[in-house]
Amino acid sequence: MRTLTRRGMLGLGAGAVAAASLAGCGGLTGSDDSTHAGGSRGDEGAGASPEPSRTARPIGDGSTSFTGRQPHQPEKPVPLEPGQVPPQFVVFSWDGAGEVGNGLFPRFLDLAKEHGASMTFFLSGLYLLPESKKRLYDPPNNPRGASDIGYLTDDHIKDTLKNVRRAWLEGHEIGTHFNGHFCAGTGSVANWTPKQWRSEIDQAKSFVKQWRTNTGWTDLPSLPFDYDKELVGGRTPCLLGQENLLPVARELGWRYDASSPGGRQTWPVKRQGIWDLPLQQIPFPGRSFEVLSMDYNMLANQSVNSTKAPAHNYPGWRRQAAQAYISGFKRAYETNRAPLFIGNHFEEWNGGIYMDAVEEALKHMAREKEKGGDVRLVSFRQFVDWLDVQKPEVLNRLRTLEVGQEPAGGWKAFMEDTGSGTGESTSNGA
Repeated sequence: MRTLTRRGMLGLGAGAVAAASLAGCGGLTGSDDSTHAGGSRGDEGAGASPEPSRTARPIGDGSTSFTGRQPHQPEKPVPLEPGQVPPQFVVFSWDGAGEVGNGLFPRFLDLAKEHGASMTFFLSGLYLLPESKKRLYDPPNNPRGASDIGYLTDDHIKDTLKNVRRAWLEGHEIGTHFNGHFCAGTGSVANWTPKQWRSEIDQAKSFVKQWRTNTGWTDLPSLPFDYDKELVGGRTPCLLGQENLLPVARELGWRYDASSPGGRQTWPVKRQGIWDLPLQQIPFPGRSFEVLSMDYNMLANQSVNSTKAPAHNYPGWRRQAAQAYISGFKRAYETNRAPLFIGNHFEEWNGGIYMDAVEEALKHMAREKEKGGDVRLVSFRQFVDWLDVQKPEVLNRLRTLEVGQEPAGGWKAFMEDTGSGTGESTSNGA
């Protein structure tokens, strides 16, 4: 396992609401492409072939291709009706989305398939660039070829391609985590100008769109999507640099950014015309403070950045992490129905307890859905699809509900009165 310092992490002490994000790595070769998610995510049934029925049309050098409408998408969203309770949306997202042989990428694809969930995978562009070609990367304010997350082996790049391909065919979103993950010093993404962000994005896209040229591999199938159209959002390294990224994101037609740290569990707003979908502060059981909704931030407040703390701590920490996600879910689901955003990395920190916690939390949320609750486990792209068709006065009404508040008089009365944009609400465990 690569060290935290090599990744350029922020130093976060116990008790901090940690504002950091790593570039993830992940798993063994995924399941065969003949399997994919069914359930309620779209109009293709569980027995349908994951391969688009029409012929793929190569794009550029054939690294990517147009294959038609993405399989396993929800039905076209519609506006909420007067008096209708909003769904409870949950987005599980993964930073880096690379394969390093620990089995985590396919593990969570399998879990998503089992429970009819969609997720967002923020792919680091360098994870498709061979180290032998690293000088093709010219990072802003850093030496050519530099990377604070290193480069994958050729075999792991091939595994990454296989799992990214599978993920898209199973209905998941492929976003970006950019490239070199620079978080410290003068080269940090926190200091990049809009022009430098544009360079970083153009390079991240090129590594996805030209992996075949850069690797020389001709025996692997293309990625089944047009990345220029697929890419509509990202998350910055260590949640830094959003202010100068947003003008570029808007220029590129992106629809959201998931880089804000320390957001509250309330209904989102737009910044500079882009949906701002932050990692959120959620309850941290047994502690007097809240923690950011990301695996690394659980670690930072449990083992003070150590990824291999004494194993006797693991059972208690795993329960605490799982209950943090579940508590955040319950607080929203039982009150203001604000969406819950969760970030993760394909890492086995502290014996893999954070991956086990994420799985336990997802299963808890899926059970609520299976019991008849309107719980939707979606990608960021699918969530903003829903946001974009809602009436502005309805979203304004939802934004009046604070963390842990439910409407006075019940949802029906609250949602029938959308004209005033105000309304009383009652506190419930904020």
